[in-house]
Amino acid sequence: MVNAAKALQDLRASAERKPDVVVRLGKPLVESGAVMKLDADAWLVYEQVAIAALDVGDDALAQKCIQALEAKFPGSPRVRRLNGMELEAKGELLEASKIYKAILEEDETNVLAAKRQVMLLRTMGMNAEAIAALVKYLDINYPDFEGWLQLADMYMEEFMYAQAAFCMEEVLMLQPQNHIFHLRYAEILYTQDNVQLALKQFCRVVELCKDHVRGLYGIKLCTSRLLKSSPSKDAAATSQEDLKAIDLLATERLLAVYSAGSAPSAKEASTKWIEHL
Repeated sequence: MVNAAKALQDLRASAERKPDVVVRLGKPLVESGAVMKLDADAWLVYEQVAIAALDVGDDALAQKCIQALEAKFPGSPRVRRLNGMELEAKGELLEASKIYKAILEEDETNVLAAKRQVMLLRTMGMNAEAIAALVKYLDINYPDFEGWLQLADMYMEEFMYAQAAFCMEEVLMLQPQNHIFHLRYAEILYTQDNVQLALKQFCRVVELCKDHVRGLYGIKLCTSRLLKSSPSKDAAATSQEDLKAIDLLATERLLAVYSAGSAPSAKEASTKWIEHL
């Protein structure tokens, strides 16, 4: 029992979502009643196992855990959230939505209920409502960069690229050293036809992650576009000479990446393709 309890505690501390493991470790504790020997941690285990059981479709185990929590904490927002998740698992989405809405009417800062509401609205295909709910959530929980990433995805699904770009700017304010986020922002900018700024972001990707292939390809795409267009009169724009130098460097790095360990035929094909970008 001690080993299982410690493993469950470690999973909670790391925020790892491994429902199969949680159910395998927690089910014997719950069904034997040994969980109550964990004192205050017993209720954390009940909650942890309930969520995992819903994930793997063990409705009976989830119900047993939730009933124990309801008896101990009647009317608790955390327990009501579990009730909502149980309804979701049963396909009763509207009823689950009512529970989350009621919780948020009582406390709009309830993070867990707010996130469940957004996910539920998205699952129901109510994208506009999901976006509005997530915007409201981020007004209160600005530092949640994962929320901004999700909002960017939702805007992209609606082809609202300017809004998606704004979300990625907020993400980069919170996570400035993550090259993947710079790459996503660069690709959105390129989609918007903001090639000059996209080029700077693709360069930032390669600066943070040397020889990042998608970053190098992005640089090639941008320099190719900019070199074929009329020189910009904007003083902040990259000069034609610098564009040629950046393009040449990106080409050299791509060739070096693809040449490493490649067969001669593959190397030749890669060289022709890259040089014609």
